[in-house]
Amino acid sequence: MSGRELKIIWAGVFLLCVCAWANAMDSVAVSGFWTRYSKTPRYVAVDSISLQRRATEEAKRVRFIYNVDFATYFDNREYKAPYQIPQTLLNFRLSPEIGVRINDRAGGVHEMVAGVRYTQPLGGNWRDIQIAPTAYYHFQYRGFDVGMGAIPYENRIAPLPDWVMYDSLVYMHPNIQGALMSYRDKRGYVEFLCDWRSSQTVERREMFRLVLDGRYQYKWLMTGGLFSLNHKAGFAAPNHEAVMDDINLNAFVGVNLSSYTPLDSLSLQVGYIFEWERDRATDESLFPQGMLVELYARWWFLGLKNTFYYGDNLQPFRARNAYFNLGDPFYQSRLYNRTDLIVYLYRSSFVNFYFSWNMHYDTYHLQHQQQLIVRFNLDGIWHRHGELRGLFDK
Repeated sequence: MSGRELKIIWAGVFLLCVCAWANAMDSVAVSGFWTRYSKTPRYVAVDSISLQRRATEEAKRVRFIYNVDFATYFDNREYKAPYQIPQTLLNFRLSPEIGVRINDRAGGVHEMVAGVRYTQPLGGNWRDIQIAPTAYYHFQYRGFDVGMGAIPYENRIAPLPDWVMYDSLVYMHPNIQGALMSYRDKRGYVEFLCDWRSSQTVERREMFRLVLDGRYQYKWLMTGGLFSLNHKAGFAAPNHEAVMDDINLNAFVGVNLSSYTPLDSLSLQVGYIFEWERDRATDESLFPQGMLVELYARWWFLGLKNTFYYGDNLQPFRARNAYFNLGDPFYQSRLYNRTDLIVYLYRSSFVNFYFSWNMHYDTYHLQHQQQLIVRFNLDGIWHRHGELRGLFDK
């Protein structure tokens, strides 16, 4: 090989190295290197565009969020049972929230939210209002959700059943005060809450509740369960009151035939409830238990929900302390059936407006309850996640 040919080869290698180096410098331009060392205007433009893009991406990582949830309800209860009272509830609840949302580089979402839950009885005045502050931190990552603070009950994946959470408490105790954690995927979920209902003072009892529940579904078959611990302690010294515990276990199996019928929804589940109630003042323990059958069907604008319970009195210590049991007082009956006939007047991603005629039978009488409930959620306009869930999951 002649010297001239070697020079040509070396020249070609040199040109390839220059081109590769130039290409590398062009890619480094995002970090400002090429702009710093070159006076070529086109690279300055590329760097400016990349900086604007980066600023836009950083701005998307931190966003201001807001929401308004409004609910108003007419609840007429024509009860005749010895453990219920006839009454009519007509209130509205306004719940504005503001906060900030941060997307981290690993894919997690962090939210800090603050707001207020303003409940006003219609026909009342300023002395009748109830204000509950809302403030919580929420983290979400790959199906995991963690919330700490005062968190709306609506943030739960599924509402608590009537025998665990009385509808009057749903109206007047709107926030979980403590923690809400969950994991869910396409086949089911598991969820835990800690609700510190009252801190101990001379005038207030110490009370809290723990609930762990979940559901798993494979095709049309579903199963799940619920565990709850309701603990009531006494006042601070010098007052004294005995400690009481209410522990519940519920397991169920069922079928969800919504995809196999022309109905919008059709499900049936059968479960068993085992309970341990303890009064530490007398060292007395009771173990009531019973069977629970639930049916739900919906087609177009009509719905039917039927709950049948047969077994022991699930609230044997309720007469000793009204703050102890949190479930519907109807479950003091050994046989209880509730049938809800529902008419969905309007239902969308941001409004749920329905009328429900509920019939209760507790071996004493057939009793009636009429509910007209509207719920509006501003966030449902921007983020359409199906139909808005109403109060009591109707």
